[in-house]
Amino acid sequence: MDLKSGYPYWAVKNGLMHAFPPLRTDLRCEVAVLGAGITGALVADELATHGHDVAVLEQRDVAWGSTAASTALLQYEIDTHMVDLAKQYGEDDAVLAYRACAAAIDLLRDKARDVRDVDFAGNHSLYFASRKRHMRDLQAEYALRHRHGFDVDWLEGDEVRAEYGFDAPAAILSRQAARVDPYRMASRLLDRLQRRGVPVHDRTRVVRIQARPRSVVLTTDDGHTVTAEHLVVATGYAAQDQLGRRVARNRSSYAFITDPIPDAELGKLATTMVWESARPYLYLRTTGDGRLLVGGEDDAVDIAARRDMRVDRKARKLAKRVAALFPRLPVTPVFSWAGTFAETKDGLPYFGPHPDHGQRVLFAMAYGGNGITYSMMGAGLLRALIEKRAQPLQRLFGFDRSR
Repeated sequence: MDLKSGYPYWAVKNGLMHAFPPLRTDLRCEVAVLGAGITGALVADELATHGHDVAVLEQRDVAWGSTAASTALLQYEIDTHMVDLAKQYGEDDAVLAYRACAAAIDLLRDKARDVRDVDFAGNHSLYFASRKRHMRDLQAEYALRHRHGFDVDWLEGDEVRAEYGFDAPAAILSRQAARVDPYRMASRLLDRLQRRGVPVHDRTRVVRIQARPRSVVLTTDDGHTVTAEHLVVATGYAAQDQLGRRVARNRSSYAFITDPIPDAELGKLATTMVWESARPYLYLRTTGDGRLLVGGEDDAVDIAARRDMRVDRKARKLAKRVAALFPRLPVTPVFSWAGTFAETKDGLPYFGPHPDHGQRVLFAMAYGGNGITYSMMGAGLLRALIEKRAQPLQRLFGFDRSR
């Protein structure tokens, strides 16, 4: 599956950090993790850290699919407002989802500190009303978050202008967000796992999965087998091909990055990611070396060749929109790219067993705008399922919720 177009910055910046040996023999383990992007890396690390016998398999080079194209805004704020989740699932579960994502950011901070050198930093998040008619929805969202103890402020238009230098009717300021280099973090996690004795095999294509009563057997295109007690399918958007019914729709998102911009010119943008209430939304954040990373202009294109043709035009359109907000900033695209992402109806991910595959095959579908946050949260959820512990998040992030 062709998941990206153009020149994703993380691939340009890091190159191919680590190569792992293809599987050349049969293998047995407790948990096989299929997919070595950021989701697979976080799941494998969570399981191995807590004493599980894990092996990781990837059909291409590790983290070279959607992870390399991710813009990696780490937020607890789900694309679906807490207010709207409360209408669908009840207020308690809506708050549970947001709190789980907030806790995941703290876990990612701890993990990044442990792994080191992954361009992780805490950020603020400014969610602004694109139009005056969006203010009522944002006010309701702010009130609900504030009532449940989230660290948020309401900013009127004049405060947005004074603090951030652009015009917007109003905004919600959150103080719990972060950034990371997703390719670098996935690669370093997997390298650390290998050094700790965990088998990591890239360029290993699994062509058959057999779920048995007491095991799952994976067969590669070379005829080797991996026999595991549990399988975690963390193959990103391709995982839907294994389901009888699709649970999300694939879309394309576009991004570009600038040359480094001095902090004096960036102002509070140096430590604040910005996104808007319009859908699809414009968003921007900075990197550790002061570059401005801009994304958005999502569309329903799911054909690689058509997506490829749109990258430059979409980047110019994004740059024009940022220039309208911040006319003094140099926002010329240096590298631009596009990537596939999947969008569920409710904005929530799917983690756990699917009725088509039994209890030994677990899916890690971190679909949505804050997929890395979901991946961290889902890693703990999947570990609880494997350890047969009760996990309240399962009722909200499992496949049962949509049936």
